[in-house]
Amino acid sequence: MAHSMSRRDVLAGVLAAGGAAAAGALPSIASPDLVAEATREGTVAYLSAGDIALVQKIGKAFEAKYPGIRFQGERIGAERIFQRLDQEYSRGIHNVDVVDSSDVAHFLVWKQRGWLARHVPDDVARFWPQSERDPDGMYATFRASMAIMGHNTRLVPPDAAPRGYADLLDPRWRGRLIKAHPGYSGTVATQTFLLVREFGWKYLEELAKQRVLQVQSATEPPKKLALGERPVMVEGTDYVLFDLQEKGSPLEAIYPVEGCPLVPIPTGVLDKAPHPNAGRLFRAFLYTREVQQMLIDVGNTRSFHPQITEKAGRRPIGQIKLWRADPEQLLAQLEEIRRKYTEIFKV
Repeated sequence: MAHSMSRRDVLAGVLAAGGAAAAGALPSIASPDLVAEATREGTVAYLSAGDIALVQKIGKAFEAKYPGIRFQGERIGAERIFQRLDQEYSRGIHNVDVVDSSDVAHFLVWKQRGWLARHVPDDVARFWPQSERDPDGMYATFRASMAIMGHNTRLVPPDAAPRGYADLLDPRWRGRLIKAHPGYSGTVATQTFLLVREFGWKYLEELAKQRVLQVQSATEPPKKLALGERPVMVEGTDYVLFDLQEKGSPLEAIYPVEGCPLVPIPTGVLDKAPHPNAGRLFRAFLYTREVQQMLIDVGNTRSFHPQITEKAGRRPIGQIKLWRADPEQLLAQLEEIRRKYTEIFKV
């Protein structure tokens, strides 16, 4: 049966299903039996919205820990992930075991459609706050990023850099800004929702007059910034900027004074996973202290694991004014956000 409903169409079902607690969502530990079954399957397929370098590093660590299982990782934007699974499932195609998305609303839709399997990794059961877990055990936040502003310090010295979103409307930034698109990036979809919530569409209409360079993924603006293509980014994923910064690029993060969008990135095992045991083993691996510390040390992202050690010099998340989106409201407004944004920026 085809699943061609819009997000708006499924919202009522999502809200109705969200509060029903399901039995059987027990902690999933990497037991010898699970490892043996996963090794027999021999492969795990992971579809991610994360930066490809981070995805590959996690995959190599998994193969080193479980040498009998081959890791297949693919990275595309969150909105493309949503479209791809919709197309594949409507045709009875099931190629993916574990999926993540920087658009948490996707998981509301997938859960309502019955596409997610109940699976609670042991570390999630032991350590994760309730706010970062689905009560029915279908998904949980794997990592979190922030949609930060930033600037190239060679092109804009720190004392001249914008401090927040209002500053970006200054005429001196006309033709000097870069940002990504909510039709491709879940991070930017969340950020756009929050900008509209806080300032209304009028703000984006004014921003569009600044002749903003548009790219697709939220991982792209920091890379363009490092190349000097534009001096200031309206938003980009923080972990990509930090990675480039550590490699010597003249970049500086800007946490907007009005508020910084926090983007939770959940994972789930798909109910029709072709390698279900390898999928559960890999997903349990994602939430271990080993991988969660890798997210900090290598991926420069944020973790909810209480046993990780934050990087020295990184501004603690508790010292940043955060904006958080309600997933149900985001889901209800996503289609309008993508449509109106495209109309305003003519992209």
